[in-house]
Amino acid sequence: MFIALLNFIILNISGILLVYFSKIGAMPASREEKRGEKAWEECARYRSLVGVFELIMVTNMLLWIWFPIPNMKGVVYNNFLVSIVIGLSIAIPSLCLLLKGLKDAGKESLHPSKDTIMFGGIYQYIRHPQNFGELSLFIALAFVINSLFLVLWSIISVIIYLPIIIYFEEKDLVKRFGKAYIEYRHYTGILIPKFWRRGRKQKKVS
Repeated sequence: MFIALLNFIILNISGILLVYFSKIGAMPASREEKRGEKAWEECARYRSLVGVFELIMVTNMLLWIWFPIPNMKGVVYNNFLVSIVIGLSIAIPSLCLLLKGLKDAGKESLHPSKDTIMFGGIYQYIRHPQNFGELSLFIALAFVINSLFLVLWSIISVIIYLPIIIYFEEKDLVKRFGKAYIEYRHYTGILIPKFWRRGRKQKKVS
C-alpha cells in the first residue's frame, strides 16, 4: 500500500512539474524582459527537464501494473488484447503527430531562438501538434496498461494540462511574432484545422 501510494504521489507531482516547466520553457520572450539574453538558454534547459518528468511519469504508470492503489484495480476490458489495440490506435497517430511537429519545428522544439521564423509544415493546419501528440501518448499508455483508473486520470490530466500549456505558449508567441501570429491564429486551429477559414484566406489573397 505504501509503495502504491508513493508511486501515485510521485506521478502527480511529476505531472505538475511537467506543466510548470513546459510553461516557463515556452516563454523565452517574456522571460527575456527580466532575465535578459540568458532567458533563451534557460528555457532550453527547462524544455529538457520536461522530458525528464515525462520519463518519470511513464515509469510511475508502468509501476502501477505491480503497485496499484487498492480499490482502483479496475480494468478497461477483461480481454487485455482489446485494451492494447485501443492503446495502439491512439499511440500511433499521436506519435506521428508528435514526430511531424518536431520535424517541422526543428531546433526550436528544444532550443528556442530569436532567429526562428514561424513554422510551416503541419503548423499550417494546427498550432500545437507536439503538445497534443505528446500528452495523448499518456492516454494510450494507460489503455495498454489496461487500467481504468489510469485512463480516467490521463484524460482528466490532458484536459487540465493542455489548455494551460497552450495559453502560456501562445501568449509568448504573440509577443515574439506580433500581428503575424495573431493573424495565423485566426486562420489556424489549435488542434483541429480551420479549413473553412483557410479557404476564405486563400480567396482573399487571390
